[in-house]
Amino acid sequence: MVKNERLKTEQLFTVGEPNVAYQDFFVGQSYLSMLVNEPDVNANVGNVTFEPGCRNNWHIHHDGYQILLVTGGEGWYQEAGKAAQHLVPGDVIVTKDGIKHWHGATKDSWFSHIAITAGTPEWLEAVSDADYDVLTN
Repeated sequence: MVKNERLKTEQLFTVGEPNVAYQDFFVGQSYLSMLVNEPDVNANVGNVTFEPGCRNNWHIHHDGYQILLVTGGEGWYQEAGKAAQHLVPGDVIVTKDGIKHWHGATKDSWFSHIAITAGTPEWLEAVSDADYDVLTN
């Protein structure tokens, strides 16, 4: 059974289009709706929606940060060397400059968050199926 399937069409912010610009850095399908993308503002704000099982690769934000505001579904967040955190609506994650991390949906739920991002991302390796498959709520 897939949980939170309504997130693919019903959200506070628009789901957006398939995230083709970053598809090489995701396992599975994600959707992106840029909410703030102003050249004179030093942060981007986007609504990112993940289908069940979708997650982004490990990555680092250089000369910046990332704040995740969880708005729907269930997901995961993990920093290198630490246990994965189960995420639900209302959770807030602050990733500081230079921290290797990933985030994405649980295996059986859609997941959505607002990402407030500054700096330059460095995309790294995918989260392996073996590492992802051991995660349980």
